[in-house]
Amino acid sequence: MADLKAKKSTDLVNGYECSGNSGRFFQGLSSSGRFTGVPLSHVLKQVGIGAKAREVVFLGTDRGKEDVVFRENTYKLEQQFGRSITLEHAMKPEPLLAYALNGRPLTRDQGFPVRLIVPGWYGVANVKWVSEIHLQEDRYLGNFQARWYRTLRGVGGTGEDADPGTQWVETEVTHMQLKSVIARVRKNSDKYQVFGFVLNDGTPLKSVEVSVDGGPWQAAALDKSNMRYAWKLFTFDGGHAR
Repeated sequence: MADLKAKKSTDLVNGYECSGNSGRFFQGLSSSGRFTGVPLSHVLKQVGIGAKAREVVFLGTDRGKEDVVFRENTYKLEQQFGRSITLEHAMKPEPLLAYALNGRPLTRDQGFPVRLIVPGWYGVANVKWVSEIHLQEDRYLGNFQARWYRTLRGVGGTGEDADPGTQWVETEVTHMQLKSVIARVRKNSDKYQVFGFVLNDGTPLKSVEVSVDGGPWQAAALDKSNMRYAWKLFTFDGGHAR
């Protein structure tokens, strides 16, 4: 930790949610904050990367007995929590080995002493209590990536269930899907005032629109201080209150 903290630090405002949330609601399992740490790519460059490395695996100190199915038999084996990203992704400037949140050291529940932050990805990929980082040639097949935390993603077409042009493929949970929420609605004189936020994988937003009581969609105002991976705050003033 002393070596890590001796490196030049960087701040990243990052928002994410639990992949177990429903497709429409946050259910409270989301957060956004300013993380401080060292870019993962800087650490990997310092320690050196083997020519055959293709995958970067992050293992946490948390472990427990898990059912592992092998050749039609089930074995209860001790498993470390782990997730991986490709080396190509790991060498991007965004992934962070973080040791502080909002200017204070991480607490135990937040992943003390150091955790991984992968901006734009669901919470499960942001490994807490990082104890080991492995570089390997083969795909990582840990339980929490190859068996659990799986999802279906539409490829091609419109992405709608009824579209025959959309092909559905199974994959591990990675990038967050676009989602918005109305956090507060209050009456301001004879009109509604709406406050909310959008959470996504960092893709730039063109606009946010609000519909009041089934009326026409109208543009909301995005907060000018919004950052790429944080919650994108928006407000809407309009629509006569009933």
